[in-house]
Amino acid sequence: MSMKARLLAASAIALLSAAPALAQTTQSGDQAASDATGAASVDQVQADDYSSANDIVITATRRNETVQDVPIAVTAVGSELLDNAGVVDIRGLEQLAPSLQTSTGQSSATGTTIYIRGITTGGDNPGFEPAVGVFIDGVFRARAGIAVAELPELERVEILRGPQGTLFGRNTSAGALSIFTAQPQFDLKGYVEGVYGNYDAVELRGGLTGPVSDKIALRLDGGYRKRDGFIRDANSDRAINDVDRWYARGQALFDGGATTFRLIGDYYETDENCCGAISVVRGPTAAAIQGIAAARGRVGLYTGAPSDRIQAISPNRDYSERVRDWGVSGELNTEIGDAKFTSITAYRQWRALRNQDIDFSGIDRAYREGYRTQLKDFTQELRLQGSAFEGKLDWLIGGFYLNESNRLRDTVRVGDDANLFVDTLLGGALAAPPSAGGIGRRAQFFGTSPIPTFAQLAGSFQGGPPIPAGSVPLFSQLLLLQSPQLLAAAQANPALLAYFNTPLTGNASGQGNNDDNFEVKTNAFAVFTHNIINVTDKLSLTLGARYNYEKKELTASINNNIAACGLYSSSDPRAVTLRNAIRQSSPTLFTNLFLLSCNPAVNPEFNGNYADDRSESRVTGTAKIAYKFSRDTLGYASYDRGYKSGGYNLDQATFDSVTLGGNGAQGSDLAFGGETVDAFEIGLKTSITRQFTFNVAAFYQKFYDLQSLVFAGNNFVVQNVPETISKGVELESIIQPVRELTMRLGYSYIDAAYADSNDFTGTPLQGQEGLQVQNQPRHTVSIATTWTPKLTERLNALFHVDMRYNSEVSIPSGPPDPITGRTALYNQGYPLISARAGIQTDDRSKSVEVFVENLTNQFYYITGFAVPEQTGTYAGYPGFPRFYGVRARFGF
Repeated sequence: MSMKARLLAASAIALLSAAPALAQTTQSGDQAASDATGAASVDQVQADDYSSANDIVITATRRNETVQDVPIAVTAVGSELLDNAGVVDIRGLEQLAPSLQTSTGQSSATGTTIYIRGITTGGDNPGFEPAVGVFIDGVFRARAGIAVAELPELERVEILRGPQGTLFGRNTSAGALSIFTAQPQFDLKGYVEGVYGNYDAVELRGGLTGPVSDKIALRLDGGYRKRDGFIRDANSDRAINDVDRWYARGQALFDGGATTFRLIGDYYETDENCCGAISVVRGPTAAAIQGIAAARGRVGLYTGAPSDRIQAISPNRDYSERVRDWGVSGELNTEIGDAKFTSITAYRQWRALRNQDIDFSGIDRAYREGYRTQLKDFTQELRLQGSAFEGKLDWLIGGFYLNESNRLRDTVRVGDDANLFVDTLLGGALAAPPSAGGIGRRAQFFGTSPIPTFAQLAGSFQGGPPIPAGSVPLFSQLLLLQSPQLLAAAQANPALLAYFNTPLTGNASGQGNNDDNFEVKTNAFAVFTHNIINVTDKLSLTLGARYNYEKKELTASINNNIAACGLYSSSDPRAVTLRNAIRQSSPTLFTNLFLLSCNPAVNPEFNGNYADDRSESRVTGTAKIAYKFSRDTLGYASYDRGYKSGGYNLDQATFDSVTLGGNGAQGSDLAFGGETVDAFEIGLKTSITRQFTFNVAAFYQKFYDLQSLVFAGNNFVVQNVPETISKGVELESIIQPVRELTMRLGYSYIDAAYADSNDFTGTPLQGQEGLQVQNQPRHTVSIATTWTPKLTERLNALFHVDMRYNSEVSIPSGPPDPITGRTALYNQGYPLISARAGIQTDDRSKSVEVFVENLTNQFYYITGFAVPEQTGTYAGYPGFPRFYGVRARFGF
């Protein structure tokens, strides 16, 4: 029986066995469910007054406060708006929060990035940890890709903007997402929901909760979602970027009055094809790709409009991606005297396996076959909090521990067209006139075309008959004819002469790196305190500090097998003579030939075992002053120090190559340093009436040694940027003039740029000093409006519209144009509009709706990149097209 079948069977048995007890007990337990996390539920607050959207209770400071009472820049979104906006994973949240955005590149599992205020740690590398921490029911998710799993029924989401290093700890230098799922309840409740839409989209979700005794309640949730892909392959008409995923989740809640305990277990699985990238700008290598592909009867690079969402892929290569993710957590809350003690213990295991056509074209240049990542995380957090001095001091102390095993096994292979690509590309470059860096004659290296004899070639040079039609000389043959000294040496040494008239050994299809293995073990612990001093009824001070310590230990095993590298490592005197001749003839040609035929990602020079370790400790903290000008107006100013630890770039291409003048590979080559941030903020929160709030925050954040994964021509390297500044203004307002109408408005101006003082000379970021960080618009506006007018006493209509507008933004695709400031790929300002309309019962338990996402079918790029080994060629990952469908829900 498969894992899926076993879990479904277990869920069914649990539901059937619990049903009698669920039916027998109907005692209300909303308060007990709330106490399990120490927070009042959203439903309780909303019951107090119809202006409920302004009264969401949050726990951003690990205390129960409304958004309007906490001196932090935080966006809180309740269950109703999340449902109306169709949020099924964290990527849907950006439609509701202007300072938040997400992007997904090469992989949904490992290439998802979250930005807050323009700052992120991006890149498809499991050695990189996020700058935005994600916490689901208080449990830290170690990578952004892990956090994009399907979300079950939600209670609320808190988006904390700016560094959160005191209470939330590691990997929150840019901010944090705190997600709270619906808890078990002591009333029998359940729901079933179905969706059908275009692209043959099908979604099924359901849940059941209720008591098994007066102190124990259970909850079971599950979901399945499937959708066809929206990118087509020009050569096979295959669909890419599809969805095929399911999850199961179970909870138990014990409420003993002064003591509560919540146990959660979940399993999540995907089996998808993601993520395709479309060719947008084609450089000088495009002609070689198109020519090779045409000879094979295929499309090399699709040259139609990017909005066609068509990509050319090599035959028999795919973008398959499978994820298995599961975990358990337990949260204990109990009273110790007048203090409250909280313990959150969790273990999670996440595995991803994916394949990829990494030349992003219709020729078979290179492919990834079996990129396996695995993360095992154990976390423990303890907190003790209370009050003293008659409520003048609200104190909190705590500790955190993480033990993580991060494993990567990677296999990158060369394809059938690898040798022909090098010969075509460099042969064409050599055919250029000397004024353009060529030699005026086409040549080859690997014998992918017929080769003239040396006598035929020499005769043609001396005015004799031309070489046979269709034949192409070896570059080594031309070197002999260009250097009388080299020719004389070869004529005196028949073995050397034969070597120069023999093509270089090329790469056999399937060669490459064979199961590179990396593992990083992390042990991290922290102790922290967070204290609110109520100086007067209106004035309060917040002081907090956190001591962080981390140790990372790297082991790596590299096993490359690629024949074309033999020229550069061989001690054969003939090979030494040839490579010296190539280098003397053209150092640039030598480097390009090396990078193309013996790419750093597969270089046998790096074969061997490596080890390294690093440890670091930092103190982070916060200081805030808040003043209550009136019951409805709060002003504050704050300083926060944030930090994200360093680590290891799990990519052998980062090693230092002797062939290119380096000192040789060492484990420390993969290391990169930690980043810190000093953040200053002032804010004002006003409740003009219970129905109208208006909040504003202005911030200045200076990052030191910001971790950036940047493209270096053939591979991605880590660059710690000395100084990066993010500054701006954020506005948020909620207007609810009547119970049936709610409007949520947001605006952010974010100037996130590399400081002018940086010197990027000789680095991949050269020329970007003082420029806006790519992928971050300066202006973003979000609007969400929901109107639920009454149709009858028990039925409401539903009309919901949300919109996010991004101003023009540069997409990662090489250096910007010095005149226009634009990169090769960029988005002009554009809106994304979604809407839904339907009928629902007054308690929202039953509904029928029609919906549309990306109403105008707006085309835009999520992110982009410079294609490896294709100078001047850039590809982009397109955003979702228009999705529409119908949703029905039945609950009780």
